[in-house]
Amino acid sequence: MLSDSLVESFRSRLEALGLELADLRIGGTQARPLVQVRIEWPPALAGPDAEPRRVTVADCATASRVLEAWLDGEGPLGRRYMLEVSSPGVERPLRWHRQWLRFVGREVQATVAGLGRVRARIVAVPDEKTVVLEPQGGAPRPVPLAGIRDARLAVDW
Repeated sequence: MLSDSLVESFRSRLEALGLELADLRIGGTQARPLVQVRIEWPPALAGPDAEPRRVTVADCATASRVLEAWLDGEGPLGRRYMLEVSSPGVERPLRWHRQWLRFVGREVQATVAGLGRVRARIVAVPDEKTVVLEPQGGAPRPVPLAGIRDARLAVDW
């Protein structure tokens, strides 16, 4: 589990570039951690009716250089880390409250405590700890965000 302070450290460095942290995962081994960072442009920069600004390779390179400078200098993961920076993609993960708010009305695939793996529509986000999901073929129900794992926007290919 990532600490709030570690997430905030990554988030603040990306915000200085005008970017948002869309996802952060740390895997690999203790001796050689793999740091996977997904970035995006804030929706407000695109305007209410405009297409969202897409993350480019240059954006990823800039973010990577800033994060590497911090990780190499004072970072909490040692000097043998591997860093990957990318966009969140079409089937983007939903990890934080602000992301659930942004995608109300959209469908997600998620593992939900008590329900298992489901596809559901995000109906509402009444507070910072709860989301109302409507599983396919079911009635809307409140679900604690802490009880949701591996949530991603659902895409019909």
